[in-house]
Amino acid sequence: MEKADSCRRAAAEAVADVEPPQLHDYIESTLDRASMVPATLTLESAAMMAAERRVLEDDQLLDDDFDVDPDRTQTAADRDDDVGRGADEIATHAAGVQLIYEGLRLTRSLAHDEPWSATDADASDGDLAILAADILVARGFYLLARTDAADKAVRTVQSFGRDQTRRSEHAADSGLETDPADYDGETESATGIGADSVEPGSLDANLERDVIELAVLTGAVAVGETPSPRLLAIAEALAETVGTSFPPVEGSLVDLEPSIREQSLEEQPTDRATSATDP
Repeated sequence: MEKADSCRRAAAEAVADVEPPQLHDYIESTLDRASMVPATLTLESAAMMAAERRVLEDDQLLDDDFDVDPDRTQTAADRDDDVGRGADEIATHAAGVQLIYEGLRLTRSLAHDEPWSATDADASDGDLAILAADILVARGFYLLARTDAADKAVRTVQSFGRDQTRRSEHAADSGLETDPADYDGETESATGIGADSVEPGSLDANLERDVIELAVLTGAVAVGETPSPRLLAIAEALAETVGTSFPPVEGSLVDLEPSIREQSLEEQPTDRATSATDP
């Protein structure tokens, strides 16, 4: 998929200067194996919101009794040109989302299966992995630092930290080990889990849900919009299908494929959301 490939390239470029070579190779191999759903969802969200804006602008021109103001028409055209010229910048923002996710996902994996308690070789790999995780998150933050999605990125990492702390405390209290393969992917909000009742799988799956929210917000603000109700509904449906991992891009973002420009305005919601999901 071309969009996934462009995001993978942008992510690789963001970490191209990492040294030593062994650490760079570890990070590169991590990105090579990664599902690019978070980054691709960011691009698709930007395209959807840009298309939805064009539909609304075109309808507004028709409502003006065909009294088209040349300045307004030029402004709309300029906006479309900006989207085209900013494609590389949007891909960079998408890479930021992907890097943050990969770093947190790797951190989660290390927390569940600590390699330092195994052989010397495994411990060495663990040292590389923890350095790689830190670098991935840091570079992701750097790519999103000047965007309106930066605060959401910070909240995503903070939420991840709280969830993993609760998970660790629960495991220590229960003395039980849990298998990630048994996780049902439900979130705390969906199951009503309170402070005294913690499902490790539910806490882990919060990362994927938060990253989906980060992706749609990052994509929308990249074209000067906020996520529409339709985009949020698609993101919510996608979140319901993932557990503690993302599938390959192909087939997982099919709801975003039909172009909004090919649909009638009556099929499109015109009210705007004020944020992705956070108050």
